[in-house]
Amino acid sequence: MALGRNFEPTEDRSSQAACIIGETLRKELFGSANPVGQTIRVSNVACPVVGVLATKGQSGMGDDQDDTVIMPLKLHQRRIGGTTTISSITLSAQDGVSTSKVQTDVQNLLRERRRIAIGRDDDFSVNDMTQIASAMTGTTVILTGLLGAVAAVSLLVGGIGIMNIMLVSVTERTREIGIRLAIGAVERQVLTQFLVEAVMLSVFGGATGILTGVALAYGVVTYMSVPFVPSPTIIALAFAFSAAIGMVFGYFPARRAAQLNPIEALRHE
Repeated sequence: MALGRNFEPTEDRSSQAACIIGETLRKELFGSANPVGQTIRVSNVACPVVGVLATKGQSGMGDDQDDTVIMPLKLHQRRIGGTTTISSITLSAQDGVSTSKVQTDVQNLLRERRRIAIGRDDDFSVNDMTQIASAMTGTTVILTGLLGAVAAVSLLVGGIGIMNIMLVSVTERTREIGIRLAIGAVERQVLTQFLVEAVMLSVFGGATGILTGVALAYGVVTYMSVPFVPSPTIIALAFAFSAAIGMVFGYFPARRAAQLNPIEALRHE
């Protein structure tokens, strides 16, 4: 609890109207005001707010756990649901307790309560969120690996393209390189010149890709009505990768230009 109190035993037994709300609902309905003591309407029930839950954030399935209203079970069954049927029960294990043991205990308890004979299949299911989260994590790792492979191929193709462009540039500017070497330029200066050109070419392409990606992401999240939260760290990392690709794939053409024989370069047509 962040504010207020939990349900009293009398409220549980007598179906007395009382509600506990999550932080998201508090912000949407009451802003910065204290909602304890205020009344909200749930379906056709005027429900006094007795407490506010502490912030929990998103669940493993992506749901907002703070966008919730909690009320006594009997109140909901009699005045809203109109039935005593319970479709699901959510349990939270204590810290340090194995969820697999809890799952086994719950299965045994439900079989006993439902009088299921030995050898018969369960007519219920008990799901361990740890197992579901592990499965989702495994799927995420596979998808991340596939996307990483696609990105690696894209970087390789882009790097080869940069190398080809720089090789063509070196070939077309052979006479210019020969003149520079003949009038006193050293290999390191020529190497640096072509490396800088390769890096600038790569960074320009990276900047174009980043702007396009951010624009597409903004359009998608706007369409899906979800928050748009760009990461400066990821953008900076993308720029760094662009520069690194230009430097790595531009080194061979730059080295080839720096090692040209000035006399042969001046004779080049």
